[in-house]
Amino acid sequence: MTRAFASALLLSCALPGIAAAEVRHESLRIESPRLGEVRRINVYLPPDYDRCAADRYDVLYMPDGGTAEDFPHVASAVDDLIRASRIRPMIVVGLENTNRRRDMTWPTDDPADLEVTKTPGGSGKLRDFFRHELQPIVDARYRTNGERAIIGESFAGLFIVESMLRAPGLFNTYIALDPSLWWNKGRMTQEAAAIIAAWPADGKARLFLASAGVDGNVSEVGQFADVLRTTPVSSLQWRYEPRPDLKHSNIYLGMERSVLEALFPIGEPAARTCR
Repeated sequence: MTRAFASALLLSCALPGIAAAEVRHESLRIESPRLGEVRRINVYLPPDYDRCAADRYDVLYMPDGGTAEDFPHVASAVDDLIRASRIRPMIVVGLENTNRRRDMTWPTDDPADLEVTKTPGGSGKLRDFFRHELQPIVDARYRTNGERAIIGESFAGLFIVESMLRAPGLFNTYIALDPSLWWNKGRMTQEAAAIIAAWPADGKARLFLASAGVDGNVSEVGQFADVLRTTPVSSLQWRYEPRPDLKHSNIYLGMERSVLEALFPIGEPAARTCR
């Protein structure tokens, strides 16, 4: 049986050149039978969550979601944009890593990949964790509205693209920033059209793709976008934005705010009861 233990914390979020601001979040420890380990989850709640007790919220999930990983800057960006009325209020759920390259990859037969990690192939288990353990806990504990998004870069972006293809209904919106689509000699790009063609009739998803400049994965991500262009399917809405001005190391910070504003504007859905 999956069990969760919680504690409330204040997270100090700082961006370059900006003084740190305290953003409240809750930390959950989840005993996961599917993963066979305890996983830590960090949950940000929007500013009026307690006051607006009848409102329900989108959830933005993120791998690399530890307080020493990407959770602080994403939670800070979301909080700032909500307070400025630039995006609709949402909950952020960050999953802290234990073995990142194991969890974000599918099996590979490329010797070069095995130099990156000796234990690949955990992405299917991680998707099962999201579907059968994490999402039910979040939906039971918080006031969610059924709208689920996921954001990440590099290997997390690889996991997000694979999850969009293999489980289009797991999330509504998939945001992959400079995903590592070179994995397994680009096999995911080669198989994408066939996978999409086999989607269930009710399968649908929204995908945002971006690539970084010369040190990023622009070639591989561009090839994947080319496949999507020649695989028209009404159930997939997607956008690709090359960013040659950004590096692999700063594309997350460089794009998160503009992407959030584009995908989660105020008034969609117009279900807020508390103003």
